[in-house]
Amino acid sequence: MEASFSAYDRQTVWDAMRTLDLDLLVIGGGITGAGILLDATTRGLQAALIDMQDFAAGTSSRSTKLVHGGLRYLKQLEIGLVAEVGKERAIVHGNGPHVTHPEWMLLPIYRGGTYGRLTASFGIRLYDYLAGVKRTERRKMLSADETLQREPLLRPDGLLGSACYVEYRTDDARLTIEVLKEAVARGGLALNYVRCDQLLFENGTIAGICATDVLTGAQGELRARVVVNAAGPWVDEIRELDGSKSGKQLHHTKGVHIVVDRRRFPLQNPVYFDVPDGRMVFAIPRDGKTYIGTTDTDYHGDLAHPDIHLADQQYLIDAVNHVFPTVHLGIADIESGWAGIRPLIHEEGKSPSEISRKEEIFVSPSGLITMAGGKLTGYRKMAEKAVDLCCRRLSQITGQTYPPCQTAHVPISGGHYANPSDYEASIEAAVRDAGRIGLSPTDARQLASRYGTNTGHLFHLVQTRPTDGAAASLPPAVFAQLAYAIQAEMACTPLDFFQRRTGALLFDIDLVHHTKAAVVQYFAEQFHWTEADRAARQRELDDAIAAATGREPSPVQSAVPALDARIDAETAADTPAHEVVK
Repeated sequence: MEASFSAYDRQTVWDAMRTLDLDLLVIGGGITGAGILLDATTRGLQAALIDMQDFAAGTSSRSTKLVHGGLRYLKQLEIGLVAEVGKERAIVHGNGPHVTHPEWMLLPIYRGGTYGRLTASFGIRLYDYLAGVKRTERRKMLSADETLQREPLLRPDGLLGSACYVEYRTDDARLTIEVLKEAVARGGLALNYVRCDQLLFENGTIAGICATDVLTGAQGELRARVVVNAAGPWVDEIRELDGSKSGKQLHHTKGVHIVVDRRRFPLQNPVYFDVPDGRMVFAIPRDGKTYIGTTDTDYHGDLAHPDIHLADQQYLIDAVNHVFPTVHLGIADIESGWAGIRPLIHEEGKSPSEISRKEEIFVSPSGLITMAGGKLTGYRKMAEKAVDLCCRRLSQITGQTYPPCQTAHVPISGGHYANPSDYEASIEAAVRDAGRIGLSPTDARQLASRYGTNTGHLFHLVQTRPTDGAAASLPPAVFAQLAYAIQAEMACTPLDFFQRRTGALLFDIDLVHHTKAAVVQYFAEQFHWTEADRAARQRELDDAIAAATGREPSPVQSAVPALDARIDAETAADTPAHEVVK
């Protein structure tokens, strides 16, 4: 079959997964699993991937949204980690300039703070060297006056100066989706909402899984010569199915971020600053908002729906007001936020912030390969290590040889520019064409920035389906993104669209409120949902809005009141209650 990443073709992809002779099956559709699928397909393996939720629904849509080497890891003397992932930044940016953007980060230096001028200068210079930072992006040391000129909101008392260095801001969920789209375009198979129920064994060796399509209830066996467990926070649960959860195990920690309107916190630069308890926090401008994070606390709750507590929010508000004293942020200024789970490898006696972010690979007696730990930035190298191991295992089984990793030079979907520098020129070209296409310059810029070399597909939708957008009561740019998300990015629910295909739930909550009814209705029409289905998906979206904003969801009124009780029963397992912070 010709590979497809369309929500309309889920049944065809499911049938193919159940019938094909797979070399590799990946459990987990976050950035690690996506990277493994792309690496495997570029080496010629017949590979497939599943996730029990939407792609990137776990940690891979809930990070600080930076592709960075991690200055903090240098402080912890993790020299090898800094060198490896620092160099990976340039590769990730080169392969997908539309989802990774270099920005100058300000590190203010205060008397008695984490870094002094000498240690900051030496540390970042060493960081530049280890990470192979290009000359134009190497660190600059600024005086106190120069620092305040660059960022006037900083507290002047005790300010000694700052270090200015380059980090790469990303859209973590879209990075994951674009990697998956490229893998599928190269012959891989990927399905969201498919749950691994059991592992299959032949003579004590893992041979596949028993799986359930959560959206349809269909069950089947997916067989593969090699199975990789890349389930992020859930890897230990898969190891339990394998009977191999022994030795090293995961240590879950929670990181919370909050989003405020940039008019309330008009930050001019991304800033990485000290918090009174000795940690450091980011404040980063994005799309008319400023987001702040992260916290770092032990977590033992629901892995799929980590909650945001008032204490988490207050910690970040206090951190901002300490370093930016004229801002006077309050809880009421928070528009949205997110909580994510870090699947770290437990180290006895260490606090959450002290635990290493380094990845490890475990191979069980049955042959199950588990990838645990790691960082967003290092996803490609993590995938390379995992697929190298898979290829060695496959060579033992088939007698074939497989080529080495090629992904250092493989653009991801949307990143197919002759040169990464062409990205900026393509945005300006899109803005110039906005009127002819039927878009505002602002909308054209947003689409070109978000979708890269795939922007033409969305412009085509705007031009060829204007009546469809009008019938759906959606603005042209929103309709184009919605239609594209379903057709080309396997968005199956309104939450998939608002949270992981566009990021609107986090950075444009007003748009979500204004268009959610129309988006839910469009999904219902496209997939012939029953009233119970529609109401359940509406409630799922409202619960997510409540979790992000800390506000009670609006009651869902069924068009058929007699269905209400049945809807409650049918959807209880899929719509867990979130703690609402008031």
